[in-house]
Amino acid sequence: MKKIKTIIRKEWAEVFKNRMVIFTVAFLPLLLIAIPLGVLYGMHATIPASSSTSALPDEMTQSMCPSGLNASDCMQVFLISEFMMLFMLVPVAIPVTIAAYSIVGEKTTRSLEPLLATPITTAELLIGKCLAAIIPAVLATYAAFGIFALGSWIILANKVLLTALLDLRWLIAIFIVGPLIATLAVTFSLMVSSRVNDPRAAEQISMVVILPVLAGFFGQVAGIFVLNARLISIVAVIMLALDVVMLFLTTRIFQREQILTRWK
Repeated sequence: MKKIKTIIRKEWAEVFKNRMVIFTVAFLPLLLIAIPLGVLYGMHATIPASSSTSALPDEMTQSMCPSGLNASDCMQVFLISEFMMLFMLVPVAIPVTIAAYSIVGEKTTRSLEPLLATPITTAELLIGKCLAAIIPAVLATYAAFGIFALGSWIILANKVLLTALLDLRWLIAIFIVGPLIATLAVTFSLMVSSRVNDPRAAEQISMVVILPVLAGFFGQVAGIFVLNARLISIVAVIMLALDVVMLFLTTRIFQREQILTRWK
């Protein structure tokens, strides 16, 4: 455990010298908070209480509008729920930026060879690098969700509406799917980073993991599916299985001796 903590501290000391990493960690969550809060404020001020829910699919009105909400409240819950997938960009973009630099960046600064020569196992090395990328992403996601919840509480006079906005769907997505998708993004980025020689190429290739999140966002907006608690729970189980597979593959692909000899 001490070796893993040392790797984490070393990673943070290196990657947070990169301005792009700092920008991604600090400003991306703020941007993704501002969008739904701005929409929520605008809807709260402009949508009349007499608005009809007839334009909404029956499945949405049944699953998203508990008793105590009028037509205007249901419309706000429906529209804000469309932005749930945006919060999933935080635990993807942040760890990808950190992990993609992890191996290749150390090679360019010539700090990889001394690290691989130390008496540390491959598993300890990869766990340390994974946690160094996952922890900032998860903390940023939780902080963004907390600010969003606080902003929603300030904007909304109807606290029943606030409860509907921050229901089980949001909690599963933020606190369970978020860390799982961050783990998937990190392991994939480490696989890519250990196979390419350019940090920019590693980051660009690793950004492929954002595509499923964007597909989920646009699919929800287009009405192809509804993100209810059951569907999000299924996604969480699938993500857990993918994480196990990716961790296994990353450990097998990361061959420290081959990395050193190939890059010399």
